[in-house]
Amino acid sequence: MKIAPPFFRHGPGPFAKLILFTCLSCLLIVEDLRVKRFHEIRQIIGTVIFPLQRIAYTPTFIYDEVRNFIVHFNLLEENAKLRQQFLENQEYLLRFHALEAENAKLRELLGAIERIEKSTETKTVLAEILYTPRDPFSHKITLNKGIYHKVQLGQAVIDDKGVIGQITRIYPFSSEVTLLTDKNHSVPVQVLRNSLRSVISGTGKNNELELRYLSINIDIQPGDLLVTSGIGGVYPPGIPVAVVEKIEHNPSDDFSRIVSNPVAGVDRNRQVLILSMVQPLVKIPAEAKN
Repeated sequence: MKIAPPFFRHGPGPFAKLILFTCLSCLLIVEDLRVKRFHEIRQIIGTVIFPLQRIAYTPTFIYDEVRNFIVHFNLLEENAKLRQQFLENQEYLLRFHALEAENAKLRELLGAIERIEKSTETKTVLAEILYTPRDPFSHKITLNKGIYHKVQLGQAVIDDKGVIGQITRIYPFSSEVTLLTDKNHSVPVQVLRNSLRSVISGTGKNNELELRYLSINIDIQPGDLLVTSGIGGVYPPGIPVAVVEKIEHNPSDDFSRIVSNPVAGVDRNRQVLILSMVQPLVKIPAEAKN
């Protein structure tokens, strides 16, 4: 039998090594659980290899940071787009609400047109307010209808609630309206409850009109509705003008101060109606010609 050279000799077999290391592992486990002498050694080993662990985890850490940066950048970009879209949607929503309110106002004006043209000999022209003067003491507005649209001086201007004012100046494509509240403007009115006639005047304040030179014992009460009397031919009769708010009596004066609030939106309109009285043609009898 031949003997193998020393450099070809083998150590213990794989199975023997398995049993050896298994037994050694079991002994270490039992010693660690029972005797606990390797705790300090484990702490020292952990301290020594911690920097190596940090170095080993550096590529993973860099990868995570780069990924988080990219995700954060994408979120910022997406957030900016969503914010811009939100602002655009808000703008569309505000426009929609404005158009909805304007549509409702136009429907109310259309109803007012039908009521007025059926009840009186009056034609109406829809006009839009171009601008109001910057002077707070000037109670006037400018409309986008003028001579070209057959607007004339003296025509009444109303909204769906009542009288706003009167055309006092005209241009080819625009016209100026003096509002009820102007201190130099007056309207013939009557009390709807008892048909008492008077004249209401502006005071220079947006929400205040005044009945002047009425005796103390006049039959007017707070809450009475004042409508146009039709006297003078400017305003058709029966259009609401104001509601009596309060009556002030001064003992040293023979007259009462009657304060009223305008019914119409004197300072809250964008579209208004211009009224023109339709005067029917009157046939002159043949006898009168002679």
